[in-house]
Amino acid sequence: MKVRDVLKVKGAQVYSIGPDQTVLDAVAILMQHRIGALLVRDGTGTVFGIISERDILGECLRRSADLGRIPVREIMTKDLVVCVPDDDVDYAMGIVTKNRVRHLPIMDGDRVAGLISIGDLVKAGLEEAEYENRYLKEYIQSR
Repeated sequence: MKVRDVLKVKGAQVYSIGPDQTVLDAVAILMQHRIGALLVRDGTGTVFGIISERDILGECLRRSADLGRIPVREIMTKDLVVCVPDDDVDYAMGIVTKNRVRHLPIMDGDRVAGLISIGDLVKAGLEEAEYENRYLKEYIQSR
């Protein structure tokens, strides 16, 4: 199974925030859409980084009173770990595990094709295993 197959089921909707918006703005968007991460992009769509719940919680511990003044660019993760649509789901799972990230932007050249979470990858893996199990049972029973 490929990452593009996960995106077909999940959809390509990616929520983002500008680098100069505040951390509180990011919290509002995350809560509004019930998601765990936002890509940080400018008006042209250029990706600068990603901000996740984990980034925000760390900042809450350090400067909670200032969250309405801290720009996203100060706390976002700048070194993105990404996949491409043709990567295998198993490869993507390895990337999130190795890098200890929970959200993975999917890039198709310079274009953002989507954003998947570790939960999306687990779900895809379980569905694939279920399909294989069903196929093997039918094969065995037909003999």
